[in-house]
Amino acid sequence: MGTREYLGEFEQVALLALVRLDSQAYGMTIRQEIERRTGRSVSIGQLYSALNRLESKGFISSYVADPTPVRGGRAKRYFKAEPQGIDALKRSREILALMWDGLDPQAV
Repeated sequence: MGTREYLGEFEQVALLALVRLDSQAYGMTIRQEIERRTGRSVSIGQLYSALNRLESKGFISSYVADPTPVRGGRAKRYFKAEPQGIDALKRSREILALMWDGLDPQAV
């Protein structure tokens, strides 16, 4: 993976949500965290599309837990941020800070 791999806006939001959720980061909790913090409605398909992109870039990993009776025998797929993902988040934040530096916030 190159050092110039950038995160899209929704990829950043999804990655930040799963970092916040830590060991409780699976599809529905990530979706709820995004909606709660941003007020933005998120489809589960949109979320999984972003999560799959992040995983293909090596920014996150996932594993499937054992099925539970509470979910009708279905298993949850949990997600974890990888060091490359944390680095990508930091780069994104730095790039935005550089772009905002010197701008009058009222002019934007």
